[in-house]
Amino acid sequence: MFSQGRGMVILFLFLAGVINYLDRSALSIAAPFIQGDLSLSATEMGIIFSSFSVGYALFNFLGGMASDKYGAKLTLFVAMIVWSIFSGALVLAVGFVSMIVIRVLFGMGEGPLSSTINKMVNNWFPPNQQASVVGLTNSGTPLGGAIAGPIVGFIAISYGWRISFIAIMIIGLVWAVCWWKLVKEKPAAAADQVKVAKSNAAAAERPPFTFYLKQKTVLFTAFAFFAYNYILFFFLTWFPSYLVDARGLSVEEMSIITVIPWIFGFVGLALGGFVSDLFFKKFAQKGVLFSRKLVLVTCLFLSAVCIGFAGLVSTTASAVILVALSVFFLYLTGAIYWAIINDVVDSNNVGSVGGFMHLLANTAGIIGPTLTGYIVDTSGTYTVAFLLAGGLAVVASLAVIRFVRPIVTRRDTVPAAQYDQMG
Repeated sequence: MFSQGRGMVILFLFLAGVINYLDRSALSIAAPFIQGDLSLSATEMGIIFSSFSVGYALFNFLGGMASDKYGAKLTLFVAMIVWSIFSGALVLAVGFVSMIVIRVLFGMGEGPLSSTINKMVNNWFPPNQQASVVGLTNSGTPLGGAIAGPIVGFIAISYGWRISFIAIMIIGLVWAVCWWKLVKEKPAAAADQVKVAKSNAAAAERPPFTFYLKQKTVLFTAFAFFAYNYILFFFLTWFPSYLVDARGLSVEEMSIITVIPWIFGFVGLALGGFVSDLFFKKFAQKGVLFSRKLVLVTCLFLSAVCIGFAGLVSTTASAVILVALSVFFLYLTGAIYWAIINDVVDSNNVGSVGGFMHLLANTAGIIGPTLTGYIVDTSGTYTVAFLLAGGLAVVASLAVIRFVRPIVTRRDTVPAAQYDQMG
């Protein structure tokens, strides 16, 4: 897994995830300062949180298409530069409108990350390692969220919230330069076989990109990913404010406590792909999607139960523990959505189809934070928001059982039922 330059690819993709969530989490950690400084209501803050996902969701899709056409290396290089610049540009915000504009542009820069990670993994690693590698590389994202609390909290308290965004901008720009100089698009062996691969691709008559957009497997995997993202964005955007507003913690206490769920998430995401690949080997006779669905359905359901009960408990400690468990189970599924796409989509369309799935899933980031802000403003409590997040994930886990199946094309000769016995 780590030989022939693959270790360098894993390291850089892992660090890209760390920087991505360090940048993304910074706003939620600094939110109490920003809300007071710019005189923003909870609803306005929710809209600002959601505005990120307007640009982010759109460029999930466009970034995936770019990685197929121009290569994952160039796409991620440009993305890192753009999102780092607009992360730093937040210091120029003077009010509600300017915050929205900057966050939309910031989201556009971050949009290609997951699709390009998946494309790079598809370029560099064999199918039986891809879920493990996707999980390992993406485990950098919760680590970024974990370190965001102490780093941004300390800088914001000591020097002001604007300085924290300048610091993380510089980190991203340094990564971009190193990535461009040290990482290749594909291993040398793969580059030598490009002409052969193109010839084989033509002979195989792979289905067009649009074929996959109509498949229930892709659409309901996207729905499950939507539920995943609804919980994730609820936690990412509103959990720090919940600890301050509903639980009465200070900003210093909040910035430390938010590390706990992120650490749980880091472990879950790092393990999720390995668990799926292990199950794939153990239950190979049950079909290519059985292990993916087993992990996805079980862990998404457990995450839903934990996040729902977190809104009902009476103590801060129990709420934090339940949210941490919810994030852990949630992140155990984090590599599975991408593994399913790798399993059922040909390599020429992996970036585009993965980006399309991510686009649909990340509409949760547009809807969720704004809806949560509205619920908090109108009800004066976070309880309904917790229950809504959990209920949505329960429905999604049941939908995966029913609708996610192998995709059969004209050149498939074995019935789908022989590949998948889970439902």
